[in-house]
Amino acid sequence: MNILVCISNVPDTTSKINFTDSNSKFDKNGVQFIINPNDEFGLTKAVWMKDSDNASVTVVTVGDSSADAILRKCLAIGADKALRIDREARDAYSVAKEIVSHCETVKYDLIICGRESIDYNGGLVPGLLAGYLNYNFITNCVSLEIESGKAKCAREISGGTEYSECDLPLVIGAQKGLVEESDLIIPNMRGIMMARQKPLDVNKPQNINSRAVDNKFFKPEEKGEVKLVKSDELDKLIDLLENEAKVI
Repeated sequence: MNILVCISNVPDTTSKINFTDSNSKFDKNGVQFIINPNDEFGLTKAVWMKDSDNASVTVVTVGDSSADAILRKCLAIGADKALRIDREARDAYSVAKEIVSHCETVKYDLIICGRESIDYNGGLVPGLLAGYLNYNFITNCVSLEIESGKAKCAREISGGTEYSECDLPLVIGAQKGLVEESDLIIPNMRGIMMARQKPLDVNKPQNINSRAVDNKFFKPEEKGEVKLVKSDELDKLIDLLENEAKVI
């Protein structure tokens, strides 16, 4: 089985976020980047499948050379090969089309994406890939088993869990539950050393035009001062909630 895992290079949630050019561009200076958490759940599942399903695992990202460190970490976790498509990831459409272009030259039985990235939370790439490649598609996936060319999946829905079965090839949108946080693989020294010997290929982009452009970013408004009310000042509390907070 040939598995492709799509990886997003996202800012660590502890990083301080700033913008440049009149708040139209994200400022990468001083920002620590990590593997998108939903992608990491999917990657861990793919690495497990190397043993259970005799699978080969390739990771792919769309980005510049700053993403190479993340791909090396993926190789240290257990991926067999890494591929970077050398262009800035600007929108879901162009990212998906670049990956589709690669998939037209290499056949994959299973494509695993995170259900969404934690920076833009668009959740569009997995569905776009499935649509353009004419693959089956299951998102919010919390369970996956492959048997005799068929996939048995469970996905999270409002109020419960939905169970499905479909043929390969398949695209899934992974999330927590596919594996648990405690199952995530921390690369050891042997894995890190082996990752240096594994191939990290760089492909030229297809220069597909973006369909969406970020015009301006806004930060959340700063929180106001906290007003403390004594326990015996109920009338004052009601007045503040009604006239200042306007929640009653």
